[in-house]
Amino acid sequence: MVEEKKQEPKKQKKPRRKRSFLRIMGSIIGWLFVIGLMGVLFAGGAVAGYVTSIVEDEPVRSRALIENTMNDNAITGFAYFRDGSPIGQLRTEEDRRPVESKEIPKLIRDAVISIEDNRFETHKGVDIKGTARAVKERVLNEPVQTGGSTLTQQLARLTFLSRDKTDNRKVKEMLLAMRMERFLSKEQILTAYLNKVPYGNGSSGYQLFGIKAAAKGIFNINNLNDLNIAQAAYLAGLPQLPSSYSAFNGQGQFNEEAFNRAINRQHRVLTAMLDEGKISQAEHDEAKAFDLKSSLAPRTQKAYVTYPYLMMEVERQASNILMQLSEEAEQGKQQAASELTEDSASQLSTGGYRVYTTIDRTVYRSMRSIAEDDSIFNPDSESKGKEQTAAMMIDNKTGAILGMIEGRDFKYEQMNYATQMKRQPGSAMKPIAAYLPAMDSGAIQPASVVDDAPIILKDYQKGFHIPKNSYSGYKGLMTAREALNRSTNTVALKLFNNNVGIESAWEFSKKLGITTLEEGDYNAATGVLGGLSHGVTVEELTNAYSAIGNQGKFADAFMIEKIVDSKGNIVYKHEIKPEQVFSEQTAYLMTDMLRTVITNGTGSTVRDRYNKMGDIPIVGKTGTTQNYGDVWFMGYSPDVTLGVWVGYKQMIHTLEGDQRKHAQSIWARIMNEITDVKPELFPTKTFEKPEGITSKTVSAYSGKIPTGLTDKFVTDIFNAKFVPTESDDASRKPSILLIEASIISHMNQRRWIC
Repeated sequence: MVEEKKQEPKKQKKPRRKRSFLRIMGSIIGWLFVIGLMGVLFAGGAVAGYVTSIVEDEPVRSRALIENTMNDNAITGFAYFRDGSPIGQLRTEEDRRPVESKEIPKLIRDAVISIEDNRFETHKGVDIKGTARAVKERVLNEPVQTGGSTLTQQLARLTFLSRDKTDNRKVKEMLLAMRMERFLSKEQILTAYLNKVPYGNGSSGYQLFGIKAAAKGIFNINNLNDLNIAQAAYLAGLPQLPSSYSAFNGQGQFNEEAFNRAINRQHRVLTAMLDEGKISQAEHDEAKAFDLKSSLAPRTQKAYVTYPYLMMEVERQASNILMQLSEEAEQGKQQAASELTEDSASQLSTGGYRVYTTIDRTVYRSMRSIAEDDSIFNPDSESKGKEQTAAMMIDNKTGAILGMIEGRDFKYEQMNYATQMKRQPGSAMKPIAAYLPAMDSGAIQPASVVDDAPIILKDYQKGFHIPKNSYSGYKGLMTAREALNRSTNTVALKLFNNNVGIESAWEFSKKLGITTLEEGDYNAATGVLGGLSHGVTVEELTNAYSAIGNQGKFADAFMIEKIVDSKGNIVYKHEIKPEQVFSEQTAYLMTDMLRTVITNGTGSTVRDRYNKMGDIPIVGKTGTTQNYGDVWFMGYSPDVTLGVWVGYKQMIHTLEGDQRKHAQSIWARIMNEITDVKPELFPTKTFEKPEGITSKTVSAYSGKIPTGLTDKFVTDIFNAKFVPTESDDASRKPSILLIEASIISHMNQRRWIC
């Protein structure tokens, strides 16, 4: 029994060792697990901390923000001629033409997805395999590195992130791509990508953004469905390195080297499409053999090169219209004028507006060709510079601006001389501020007798002065018609200061669109001769004359017919609202007086050079400022009015010799050419005579009804309301006539003449 007792403990020792071993192993495994878990947690924390440090300043973008950003596209705007043909793209270095998803053909989708993101339809924003492949290529510094960014990542980078190639940006890109995939469909992502991605330069030099702009700018194709496989593959390959693959430079010149690089890239796209089963081997081979170079768009000039003056004026006027619309919509909100101007200009250049103008393409080109003909002008002067000209043609009935000359050379001078320059109008102001209001009130008629005699005026500097005529001396009694024919200063001054009155004259002028008058001009006794604070613009003076051709109805001149937004909505349309400023009878009388300015007066150069005198009637008035710093000719037919100015940029530089007739000669040249190339603008062959016009013979001494003693007569037309009723009192039997005449000097003297 003893032996049995001694043996029992020996049997129990072996299990204890096993249990100890298991406990040790279990403990070791446990600790390894704890240590591993801690390592994982530490690594995860480190990674999380790293990611957090990268994105801590990055905003969390809401679904609404992401969706709005995807749909927000800058859109290229365009300007159009009167007939709807394009003038060109509104000023910007970019061409953007967004499309809707339904406009993108399957061929383009297949080409883009095949080369850029062949697992686009299955991943959630980040392609793990693609990213791993890109990391391997980078680590091993392989010669061909494909990059691992999905289309979603590229879109995130284009719209929200910078383009710096850093690891930090890549992390942000991946996280943002996954967030975008939560809120956007694959269709939305692909459409946004194809609207925003850059494609290099087009044949006109503009930077192309979006597939539609690329198709138009590179292949001159408007409908994406018209692209063939070769062209689609070429376009799909460009976004990887748009500047390196661009077949055109910033001036639209062909770049052979870059084009060849793009062709190599196109071959890779075609191979990818074949590998993905998007095209057959035959289609692949055919596309690869296609002559892409011959299908490229021809080089075209930017509109700001072809029509620089016109495009600048379109932009200026359209921006002002958009600014006015914004002011009306934001009434009550305070915003600086400079901010409104800047906002409207930005809105115009990126909002996809279509601006339709009244400019006739044929008229405009003809007028520009005359302005650019150096043989018409004197050679450039070292002291004076370039002889300049400006002109404007306006439709009398509507006020539509049909064409203009803004200056001779945009490279030399960018200011629009027709719409922005203010110059003294000289005698061209006489019909507007003197004769028209005087005739409309009945103060004078064409046969009224006026006196070309000295007139003393205050000049607010030296006290008094006596204005002179353009010709020597004074001619005494003459009719109002003759005074206008001769452009007699003294008569116009008397009408302006005495018969009409300065205030009434300027109020009358304002009704005819003269907006440049200042308060000081109401004290300018010589304002009717051009002594204004600032002067007038060619546009406004031409517009004022057009009212005479429109039988006394003033239609405000305009160049922007309508503005249409990117969705086709008309946001602005000009309304023609003619206003009767003076009677039809006054307009007819003024027209007839201006007719004899050409046939018998100062408009002799127009008479000699205008070659349609018997077919298309014209009338007009000359204008000259002191020392010939400016010369004008304002003329019109029953249908259009054309105003021309000639001078130098600085008013102190005067015109000499034949230059003094250049306004008339240019006017005649323009009318001769336009009547030849656009005869439909001149359908009316006579100035319509209204009722209430009658012909009457009156005394040439007084303009009254002749008596038995009257021995000199004049026959002319009258407004029937203002036919004289008093008898001639200037014709008498011979007698000694005592006249008092004044000679103005520092001493007052009187002499008696018998």
